[in-house]
This record gives sequence, structure tokens and C-alpha cells, in this order.
Amino acid sequence: MLNEQGCEVEIVEYLKDVPTEKELKEVLKKLGLKPQDLLRKKEPLFIEKYKNKKLSDAAWIKVMHQNPILIERPVAIYGNKAVIGRPAERIIDLLK
Repeated sequence: MLNEQGCEVEIVEYLKDVPTEKELKEVLKKLGLKPQDLLRKKEPLFIEKYKNKKLSDAAWIKVMHQNPILIERPVAIYGNKAVIGRPAERIIDLLK
């Protein structure tokens, strides 16, 4: 969709190139979200291991770093702003 809009896109394969805890903190800041808001709560791993856990922000960031499958996606970053790209139109709104 972004390519159709003439945008240059860098895709990060976060399961292979796992973001550091520092990178996750930066993305969360750009999103304006708490770590719990970036978790895929329907993911079987989350349901099995973390569903009823009460962890600190730092602990949730560590969980996401150690289990990147739990990171909600896609995340689009443009400058100092970011959005979770669901629905996809949110990404276009980010570029405005």
C-alpha cells in the first residue's frame, strides 16, 4: 500500500532482527503507548504464559524482547511518530 503511494519503505523482520529493549522503548514512545498496549493478547504464548500476569513496564519490554512474536504488528514509523497499522489506513494518516 505504501509503495503504491510512492513511499520508500524499510521492512524490519522483527522475528529475525529482534528489537533491543532500548528500541522497543523508543517505538513505544513514538506510539504513545504502554508496553501492555503493544502485546498480541490473542497469541497462544501470551494466553499460556502471561494472560493474568501483572508486570512492570520494564518487565513487559523484556518479555517482548525475549518473545518478539508477542509484539503487535505492523508498526509503521515516520519521523518521531508511529502507529499500529491496523486498520492499514492508519499508516496513510501517519504520513499526513
